[in-house]
Order: sequence, then C-alpha cells, then structure tokens
Amino acid sequence: MISGIMETAVVAGLAALTLVVAVPAGAQDTTNLQVTRADNLPWRSGPAEHFTGEVRVRRLFDSTTSTRASGGIVTFAAGARTAWHTHPRGQILIVTEGLGRVQLWGEPAQVIGVGDVVRIPAGMKHWHGASPDQAMSHIAVQEHLNGRVVQWGEQVTAAQYALPVTGVASQPRPTLARDMYGDIAPKLAQLTDDVLYGDVWARPGLSPRDRSLVTVSALIAMNRPDQLGSHMGRARNNGVTEDELIETITHLAFYAGWPSAVTAIGVAREVFKR
Repeated sequence: MISGIMETAVVAGLAALTLVVAVPAGAQDTTNLQVTRADNLPWRSGPAEHFTGEVRVRRLFDSTTSTRASGGIVTFAAGARTAWHTHPRGQILIVTEGLGRVQLWGEPAQVIGVGDVVRIPAGMKHWHGASPDQAMSHIAVQEHLNGRVVQWGEQVTAAQYALPVTGVASQPRPTLARDMYGDIAPKLAQLTDDVLYGDVWARPGLSPRDRSLVTVSALIAMNRPDQLGSHMGRARNNGVTEDELIETITHLAFYAGWPSAVTAIGVAREVFKR
C-alpha cells in the first residue's frame, strides 16, 4: 500500500513538475558539487486535471533528506493557467518571461510580469497563469510538509479568469523582437513574441532544445546569417552545446552547400565569443 502511494506521488511529480513532488525515497545528500545539465531536465506537458490550456513543466530540483525545497519552471501559453490549489508551506514564483496573473481566493487577480517575485502564503487557495494574450513563464519554489507540496482543487472557470485584474507589471516584457523592430513594426514584434515564441515554441511536441536545432538547421540551409546568430544564442540557452552546433554545420555542408556552412561557422565563432 505504501509503495503504491509513493509510486503515485513520483509519477505526479514528473507530470506536474515541482507543483507535485514527493520526497525521494532513500535520497542521499552529498558533499560533492552537483551540476545537473539542461539535457537531463526534460520538458513535460502539464496534466489536464491540474491545468487549463497548454502548459509545459520542467522540474529543476527535488527535496533531499536534509532539504525541504523543490523547484522548477512552468511555461503557460496565452490563456493557460493552473487549477485552484494550496501549498502547505507556501510558494515563491519568479516571473522570467511574458505577462501573467495570480489570484488568492476572495481577492482580485493581480498582473505579474518579468522580474516580479510572488510570495504565496501557506495554505492559501490560489491560482496562477498567463494573461489572455501573452504567454508567461515562472520559476516555482516550494517546500514539502510530510512529503506533500500541493493540494489541488477545482479548475479556474472561464468566468473567474475573465474577472477584472489589479496592478501593473513592474516592467514591459523585454524581447529581442521588440528591441530590433518593435518601434517601427509593433504588431510584427507582438506576433513574434506571442505567436511564434509564446505558442509555437511553447508547444510540448518538441522540447525547446529540439526546436532550436530545427530552427538553426533551417537558417543554415537558407543562408540567413542575420537571424542565425540570435537563434544560435537561444540554442545555447536551450541546452545545445557548441560541439553539437558545429557538428550540425558540418553535417549540413553536404546538403546546404559549403558556402552556407562557412558562413554559419563565422556566425558561430561570434556567438561563442559572447
């Protein structure tokens, strides 16, 4: 019976990132430095019973025998959100991308944006997610109590989600698209941010790392050095190594031609310097 409960808790943790994480059975602390590579931190879809809309979750770290905290990244497509829930020891959210909302039961929802830090009190019923027209990502950190970090409730209804919100995000969403052409083509910048990166890049069918490899390969083949530089930088942030990028260029030399490959090598050299 006990083993069945623990198995259920672990599966739920894998599906819902750090929002549902059990204490690892027999976990051992170590005095050695530990580095978990991005390649070993896969993205998973948020389960429909706990989320509305398209949500991706990435567990970053679990609690151990001597620590209570667990944490991870949750990415919400525009309009996506959690169900109502509580945390026995509370939760901290750090918004890393986009524009979102958070609401305590009985209070108006508040707008949250990049750089905002949200501290949710222990035992307080709440939800959080993206705004209706922008995606949102945040880091979530919480502590377990007797092996549990969350108690799930009912879904946030469309009527609840549509209620007026209070507050203004502390800063506008800084993006490469807005920096490059937001002043002259604001709608194109918005579509780039909200549709391309907020929707297409947020889909769970491919991990961000795999999407980066696809995009970089296409830009090399089409000989698009102006766009290739930023996407190589994004690829590095998404866990693609320098060796993998060089191997991609070398491989594509046979399909896209030597001139395209040589151009891509020059772009890679500048990106690696940065």
